[in-house]
Amino acid sequence: MGLFQKLDFPSDNLPNIDWDLHPAETFAIFESWGGKERIKHASERYYYFFIDTWQDPPTLCLMERGIKHARVLARIDAPQELIDTAVKKQGKTFGLDKSYAIDEILKKWLKEYVVDTPDDAKVLPFDTIITEEAMGSGLPSARTPLPADMKNVQLDRPAAAIRDEDVPAIIRQAKFFDSRHNPSGSFSNFLVDNGDGLTVTDKTTGIMWQRGGCDINSIRKIQAYIRQVNDEKFAGFADWRLPTMTEALSLLEPQQNTKGQHLHQCFSAAQPFIFVDGRREPGGYWFCDFKQGTIFWASGTIPGGFGRLCRTV
Repeated sequence: MGLFQKLDFPSDNLPNIDWDLHPAETFAIFESWGGKERIKHASERYYYFFIDTWQDPPTLCLMERGIKHARVLARIDAPQELIDTAVKKQGKTFGLDKSYAIDEILKKWLKEYVVDTPDDAKVLPFDTIITEEAMGSGLPSARTPLPADMKNVQLDRPAAAIRDEDVPAIIRQAKFFDSRHNPSGSFSNFLVDNGDGLTVTDKTTGIMWQRGGCDINSIRKIQAYIRQVNDEKFAGFADWRLPTMTEALSLLEPQQNTKGQHLHQCFSAAQPFIFVDGRREPGGYWFCDFKQGTIFWASGTIPGGFGRLCRTV
């Protein structure tokens, strides 16, 4: 059948693989400091192989990417020794996204055993069917007081620009859970259901949260989304904003919920990683990844990030 036929692409319009597209390059396509511009229209898609090292052992994957679109289409059953060798050659990755480029040996293997062959046995498609998620909160009502054995916490507000080396201290100081920087951490929330189906409030921090949010977008469109939400007085309020890094970290839980995220079950899984209110020094934006349970940085443009807003009660 072949690679793209197995992924249900029409036989008369099969995509091409971009063999020269490095994962790091995708974050800089539209930045003024980013080099060549590739994507000019929202309908354009680029396809490339990369190595995902979030899991152990690392896996070889096929990515589909556009201006505000990015999804992993399939895992490729490649020899593990070839994958490990390609990772070892490259050392530290660009940013904290842990995506590695393939090397020439993997490229040759892919062309022979995956791309230029009708044999599709090594192509393992990801399940892209989105089922309607359960949104019952299971939380106490907003009238419920903070338990006597818990206390209010004033979260520190990080600087407007945060360096990579400052992140571990920010996380450990407040004992936040972070799968990479502080896996033994745990921050105690007391979330209550505001009864509107839209928001919950953490009585520990005094922060009200959207249970959902917006789709993946550039930072400019996220800022436009914030203005729209406030103009429309979402849930009756007009002071919604991006969370700080510490506010986003305060939601992380050590164990993944049934939706596969390090969050309370009341939050939608449709925002797997979100912008936080903080630039990276010297460049980029910070994000909180609920699926991986960690902080990372990347460009604010390609593919951008999701939005989940909050406000101070």
